[in-house]
Amino acid sequence: MNNELIKINNKIIRCNKCPRLIKFSKKISSEKRKKNINENYWGKPVPGFGDLKAKLLIVGLAPAAHGGTRTGRAFTGDKSGDFLFKCLHSARISNQSYSHHLEDGLQLNSTYITNILKCVPPGDKPNIDELDNCSNFFNSEILSLKNLKVIVALGKVAFDNYIKFYKKNYQFKKKLIFKHGKKYSLPGGKILIACYHPSPRNVNTKIINLKMMKRLFVKAMQII
Repeated sequence: MNNELIKINNKIIRCNKCPRLIKFSKKISSEKRKKNINENYWGKPVPGFGDLKAKLLIVGLAPAAHGGTRTGRAFTGDKSGDFLFKCLHSARISNQSYSHHLEDGLQLNSTYITNILKCVPPGDKPNIDELDNCSNFFNSEILSLKNLKVIVALGKVAFDNYIKFYKKNYQFKKKLIFKHGKKYSLPGGKILIACYHPSPRNVNTKIINLKMMKRLFVKAMQII
């Protein structure tokens, strides 16, 4: 068991470093969405989850207002998560094609999922201080995943922030360009793969589809 990662997640849940984000999460949790009016919202920072011995890390930007902020688990209970887990299940990374709540029986195969930012930002636009505050948690997550080999960054912001980790912790000065499906070699033998975010906008405009995403995740699993 990865006790270090469990400790990090407990610290994430208790974090209150960003007043704007804490206030916004509480606002969402008290007002709620009409269809979820009778539910108890999580309303706290959302930690990562998955296989604690993971070789594959999937990274997003932040929990959704009525997804992770409601359920307490990243990519759970929102449309981005619905599409992502259809893709992960088709690639045999998850044991089921849906992610609805913490007790739904979801398991990941050698994979861990987290977000750069642990709280939902207003308008999905975090400020620099908020990203900096969360970077310590993100850095700790990466370092605690001792078996990590491949990172799939969902969206350009997640991609850019993962590169920041390497520029901060290694002598890494290369400029990497976000392009869906592009693989980059990083220090320590890691592979970074750029991937479009599984947002409803990207799905509805056909920027991505199930076949594309499945192919990318199958390739990622073949590397590990």
